Parts: sequence; C-alpha cells; structure tokens
Amino acid sequence: MFAKTVAVSSGKDSKKIKYVTVPPNERLVIGIIFAIAALMGLVILEIAHLAFLKTWNSEIFAAITSIIGAILGVFISQKT
Repeated sequence: MFAKTVAVSSGKDSKKIKYVTVPPNERLVIGIIFAIAALMGLVILEIAHLAFLKTWNSEIFAAITSIIGAILGVFISQKT
C-alpha cells in the first residue's frame, strides 16, 4: 500500500526505463499498526464506558478523533 514505483534508467546512454518498486519504511508500517491497535483499544474502551456507566466520555472520543486524524494524515501525505 505504501510502496512506491520509481523509474530507473538501465544504463548511462540507454533509453530503456525500468520500473522498480521501493518498499515502505519499516518504522512507518509499525507506526500505522500501533495507531490502528490504539484506535481499536480506545473504541473498545468507549463502548465499555457506554455500556457500564451509561455516559459518553468526551476525552476518549477526543483521543479517537486525534488518532484517526494522524492515520489519515499519513495516508494523505504519502506521495505515489
């Protein structure tokens, strides 16, 4: 998903162009996985808060929206 395709010339004077796929940075992938896991944990926490205390917790919701914003920011800022 985050892999880039880069055009590379085959030689000095060659006009042949070869396309190479560059894998994403490992830190980026681990960060996205951690953010998705944190998002799932916060959603479960908000559902439990609603089920047991029957009230809405705005702090948990604010954390959920900030993590969603961070994940969307990573997806939007990736150049293809």
